[in-house]
Amino acid sequence: MAFVVQRPKLTLREKLYLPSVVAGLVITWRHLIKVLTGKTKVTMQYPEEKWDSHLPAHYRGAPTLVADEHGKDRCVACQLCEFICPPRAITIHPEEIASTDRWAKVEKRPKEFEIDMIRCIYCGLCEEVCPEQAIFLQKDYSFTGYSRQEMKHDKQKLYELGGIKTGLVNKWNEKK
Repeated sequence: MAFVVQRPKLTLREKLYLPSVVAGLVITWRHLIKVLTGKTKVTMQYPEEKWDSHLPAHYRGAPTLVADEHGKDRCVACQLCEFICPPRAITIHPEEIASTDRWAKVEKRPKEFEIDMIRCIYCGLCEEVCPEQAIFLQKDYSFTGYSRQEMKHDKQKLYELGGIKTGLVNKWNEKK
């Protein structure tokens, strides 16, 4: 059984469609006049002008790793960020911490931590899922490289970009 849908009858104005075209042209001309008179700025002259002072508060930049004030890894290699990453840009190879080490309370740390910035979509899920506040999104938007290999940030590069984050670190907290 077929279901028949009755089409509404068009008015004379709708049949001509000329008023709609004229209305669209009026909007286009208004926009053109604003651009030509300088009321609307369309293009930023990069690299002379940069977004640094105009970045919105909700801007999500590139992910980086941070260390605590003692220089220890905040990352406990739980691999949640690797599992949640939609484009699979994060790769973590964990290693165990020796029982004789001062920080042996934590079971493991990342032996290798790599983020492929070409694959990263800057969604921020890795920062949200990290239980130890080890990954933060920085407000930098100009990552460049001459090869694909330069765009794969290893653990050392990520720590250089992220720096040191002070404050409560859950994994070193004795009350945890």
